[in-house]
Amino acid sequence: MDEVGKAVEACARAAKAAAPSLAAASAEAVDAALAGMAERLLAHRDVILEANQADVARATADGMSAGLLDRLTITPERLTGMAEQLWLLAGAPHQERTVDVSTLDGGLRLVERRRPVGVIGANYEARPNVTVDVASQLVKSRNAGVLRTGSAALGSAQRLREVVIAPALAEAGIDADCVQLVPRVEREAASALVRLPDLVPLVILRGSGDSTRALATEAAVHGVRTLAHADGGGVLYVDRGADVTKARDLVHASLDRLGVCNRLNLLLIHEDLHDEAWPAISEALADRGVTPSLAPHEHPIGYEWALDSDREATVTVATVGSLADAVQIANERTSGLAAGIATEDESAADAFFDGYTGTGVFWNAPTRLLDGFKLLAVPETGINLDKVPGPRGPVTYTDLYVRQYAVLPA
Repeated sequence: MDEVGKAVEACARAAKAAAPSLAAASAEAVDAALAGMAERLLAHRDVILEANQADVARATADGMSAGLLDRLTITPERLTGMAEQLWLLAGAPHQERTVDVSTLDGGLRLVERRRPVGVIGANYEARPNVTVDVASQLVKSRNAGVLRTGSAALGSAQRLREVVIAPALAEAGIDADCVQLVPRVEREAASALVRLPDLVPLVILRGSGDSTRALATEAAVHGVRTLAHADGGGVLYVDRGADVTKARDLVHASLDRLGVCNRLNLLLIHEDLHDEAWPAISEALADRGVTPSLAPHEHPIGYEWALDSDREATVTVATVGSLADAVQIANERTSGLAAGIATEDESAADAFFDGYTGTGVFWNAPTRLLDGFKLLAVPETGINLDKVPGPRGPVTYTDLYVRQYAVLPA
């Protein structure tokens, strides 16, 4: 095994050895650890921001795009927001460990027990806040973790683990080794993380589509399960029954950040309303500094602009002849992350909701709301788009368990 693989395995073994300490921790200890992380974020604000500024400076010198730099940057306001989310998570209810299911013949009782996975891995892009988001979700669900982030954010992530995560766990009486951070910058570390089924049976994958899909395939070969967030791109259909002012505001609200998966990516406008709506909508795009990609398109209609560092300030715009056409495009030619309809016609909204099969669907609301904190008031580990039973949409601590059936005397 090479040096990168050895480093990842060492982290996995340390996390597995520490996992029982977290699995056995009381709810009070877990919540104290999360509250301690929030307090330490604020107490060590200057140290954290200094480390992040160094990461941003290196990335800027390397030519990182504006959208990626935005994701990499921790502003004082974002740091405060991270702390507020941790306090909310500390106050969120814990999952019931045992749930009654039914009574069986012979005076027996069936219960469902919810158990931690053990150790969960996470590979994610250069977003330092995700280090705290994922670590906190794992702690709340009593799962140890092995975190691996992109090289651009590693300095920030290391400082967050050193001065926030590990000390808060230790102060709460939990083995701080239960949350590990891979200290290597090589991309091979991600591949190594999905090859350890006996140590890390589940890995959360976040990042660009092609690389994440490749890791998911590699994980499957090695018997590792994944929760993959590979693709994104929000869709907005402006129906013939839309209020133009509301449609304009939705477009504007959906583009407050360009480097995120749930931003507006594809705008579909009913042909009967196009001429009336376009001046206001084009004004909203211009106000956000976004260029419309108009027909004839030289790219797939669902192309995700957030992953294109050179052209992320772009939205694909197309005219459609019917609501059915819009639904078909959203279902068959986009990732299936989220789609919304702008309309004042309730029957049209109902038809859109019934027809769209993606993860999130919205009526006169922006797809930017498809986010764990915005929808569920807790951070997320990612947004899962799988079309199979299991956690779908924003994945939070309530999803990170395995089910065990237990039969016992009534």
